[in-house]
Formats: sequence, C-alpha cells, structure tokens
Amino acid sequence: MSETSLDPHAFRRALGNFATGITVVTAQSAEGERIGLTVNSFNSVSLDPPLVLWSLDKRSADSMALIRSAGHFAINVLAADQLDLSNQFARPQKDKFNGVEFSEGMGKAPLLDACAANFQCELHQEIDAGDHWILLGRVLAFDDHGRAPLLYYQGAYSLVTPHPRVAQRPESTEEDEALQGRLGNNLLYLMLQAVNAYQSAYLPKQQALGLSISEARLLILLSSRPGADANALALDSALPGSEIREGLDNLKLSGLVCDAGPGFCLTEQGRKRAREYWALSEQEQSQVFADYNSDQIEQFKEILNRIIRNA
Repeated sequence: MSETSLDPHAFRRALGNFATGITVVTAQSAEGERIGLTVNSFNSVSLDPPLVLWSLDKRSADSMALIRSAGHFAINVLAADQLDLSNQFARPQKDKFNGVEFSEGMGKAPLLDACAANFQCELHQEIDAGDHWILLGRVLAFDDHGRAPLLYYQGAYSLVTPHPRVAQRPESTEEDEALQGRLGNNLLYLMLQAVNAYQSAYLPKQQALGLSISEARLLILLSSRPGADANALALDSALPGSEIREGLDNLKLSGLVCDAGPGFCLTEQGRKRAREYWALSEQEQSQVFADYNSDQIEQFKEILNRIIRNA
C-alpha cells in the first residue's frame, strides 16, 4: 500500500501488531504542577551516552510546555499488576495523581512506586515529527525492580508468557543418558530434577501475573496463614530474611498486605490477588498430574508429607 493511500485506521491496526510495554511519563514544574501521561512509544536509543525516547501528541501543548520548563522527566515502566495505573493516567482528569504513591526524583519528577523500572531523565533533544514531538531524554539515574511488565498488543493489555519452544529441553546425548542411568536411582537427584522441571513451566506464568517469585510466595502463604509473622514466613517460605522484608514492604506498598500486630494479613485486594495465584497454581497442578489417578496422587502426597515430617 502506497503512502498516499494509507488508511489511518488500518495503519494503526497494523502498528498494533508490534507489542509494546507501557510507561507513565511524569514531570513537575518549578511551581509544583505535575503531569502524568500513559505512553507506549518508549524506546532505547543509545548506551553511550545513555539516551531513551518517547513521543508526545502535538495536541498536548500544555504538557510539552511543562516538560520544557521542568527540563526533566521520569519514565515509569509499569508492572503487570499496574493496569489500573495505566488507565488512571490515560484518562483526562483534574488530578491524575490522586491516591497514587510516588516519590520525587531529579527535577522533582514523580517516581511511581512498585513499577518494573524507573528512569530519571534530563530533556536532551526535541524532534519535530509530523503530528508528534519525539523527545530524547538523557538518563541520569535508573532503578530496575525486576518485575514482570505490563504489555499492550492490538488495543488490549497483555502479559509476558514464555514461548513454548524456549521451554523445550535439548535432545540428550549418549553421555547424558549414561549419566542419567547412574543418577536414576538417586532419590534426591530425582526430586530436585522434578522440582526444576515443574518450575520451569510454572514460574514464568506466575511472574506474568505481576509479582516477583518471593512476593507471590508470601502472598500465597498469608492467604493460608493470616497473622503469620516474619519468623513463621521464613520457615514456610524458605526465603532469606532480606527477601522476606523486601517482599513484605513491596506487598504493603502495593496495598496487598497490612500489619496485624506482630504479624501480617492480606487486605481485601490482597485476598483477591491471592485467589488469582491459587487458581494458576491449581491449573498447573492439574496439567502436570493429569496422567495420574487420585490414588497415585494421594500416595505421592503422603510420601512427601512423611519426608517433611521426618526431615
């Protein structure tokens, strides 16, 4: 199709085949006026110097004027569980920051909490590009929180899922088979291999729901043991104390966990999220054990419980 005959709606639909992450670009003027814009045009440009870009519709002249005045902006890469934040900053409203937790970064640009990543930028260059401005930012600081990102594809929110070919195991060699023959009678080895095989398929799906592995584990434990303190969670989760503290802080920051005396409990939102994780866990369990009858599964549970009790 030639440029002169481009249908703008068809063109937008074709562009939608390129899945993108979702960011909220924020800035604050010297007078304290803040802006927040949901943007999926974010991209990297250069490592040396560290440059990133995003584009702004020319109809947003007031936002452009504020960014020029501020000289700085922040790019907040949304995590998979921040769909509501994306919608909040995408809609026109008087105070988009109402109820939003954030801190101030360089140039007082708001840094949204619990994101996948935050980039603090200095306005580096403006490029006039059709009906948009392309804004290049020089990255002055960043935080990588390692959370699964929220994606946008064909006009709908999406999540990261692993490609099935990535999870395939390579073909075994004769040497591998010989080693497997020697290890095949070692129960500890078999149990570890079984856990690794289970997790290789399950954990990417769990992470796609938005929480880190440790945060999800704590959420599930608290749904079964409300009021558990850090010591009890350490025993049940097998996580180091630093991960438990960080995980609980992140869960509280996200409004999923609250203090309950010496222990912790899920909020109503936390209980809702926990049900999502339980549903995923039960779905995965059903798939993995689909070829075993109920008696075999009960016997397997009994063996595992005996090992746990006698450890």
